[in-house]
Amino acid sequence: MDRYERILTLHRLLKSAHYPVPLSRLMDELECSRATLYRDVAFLRDALGAPVQSVAGEQASFRYEAGEGDSFELPGLWLTSDELAALMALNELIGRSDPGVLAGALAPFKARIERLLSDHGSGKALPVDRIRVISWGARKLDQQVFRIVAGAVLERRQVTFRYRARTTNSDTRRTVSPQRLTHYRDNWYLDVWDHDREALRSFAVDRIAEPQAQDARAKDVEDAELNDLLASSYGIFAGKPKAWATIRFSSHAARWVADEHWHSQQKGDWLPDGRYELKVPYSNSRELLMDVLKYGPDAEIVAPLPLREEMKILLQLALTGYQNGTNGNHP
Repeated sequence: MDRYERILTLHRLLKSAHYPVPLSRLMDELECSRATLYRDVAFLRDALGAPVQSVAGEQASFRYEAGEGDSFELPGLWLTSDELAALMALNELIGRSDPGVLAGALAPFKARIERLLSDHGSGKALPVDRIRVISWGARKLDQQVFRIVAGAVLERRQVTFRYRARTTNSDTRRTVSPQRLTHYRDNWYLDVWDHDREALRSFAVDRIAEPQAQDARAKDVEDAELNDLLASSYGIFAGKPKAWATIRFSSHAARWVADEHWHSQQKGDWLPDGRYELKVPYSNSRELLMDVLKYGPDAEIVAPLPLREEMKILLQLALTGYQNGTNGNHP
């Protein structure tokens, strides 16, 4: 343990202790000699201003003064090498999953972590290239749009923008009070209070154009209401749940599905024959059907009947395409 980590560990031990901490215990915790411990205590008290009290003699012990110890914190950023390494890994994950969007803004932070690791850690460079993030289905995102939208969310200001919906391809102008940014399946969504519709809505940030932050303060919506309307049913196309879907997976697929998180309120049960039954609430069936389809013959929608029939129609249309030759590409 280097001096930096010893000082941090010493501070945490003294701050959390209700009684004086014996010298022997501190030497064991810090893995150091008696002389080194006294030097660290002196540095903590004299250089950093910690309210250290000590008892000399064979029963030597240390503690923070009652009252002052509760309010004292080490100045600046004090993290262990493991914590700094974790931050470095997190920064690498963000940079690789959203290249250009957040990486630039976090560059100074990354440089500071690297200096701290060099100064207080082993001095060796971390092999962050061994952390891989492979995006799947990520759509192109305008950096300037993202920054304006994110700024409006944090500054609690209304924002106007032009939006072209994928479902209808219609182009509309919106004035909204942004509530929160949601990162879902490698893409960003903006949850808002739509002033024109007087309702909560969720917009894909990659479909937002010409955003302009306004001086008007954003209307705040309680988290409970946001979760009730935007996170209570399956997928990003959330809303008030209209039904619960029951899906049964083969014993082969069950080994994967049983460990997957589909929804915060999902219910799963193993069936006697080794199959797995999953129940999730949903509002819009589109995304749920797409997720079930990827399991092919290993998944079957049992209920409700309208959802089951919708899946049957999708499968029949797909089969018709293969039988007739799709889009004129085959004879």
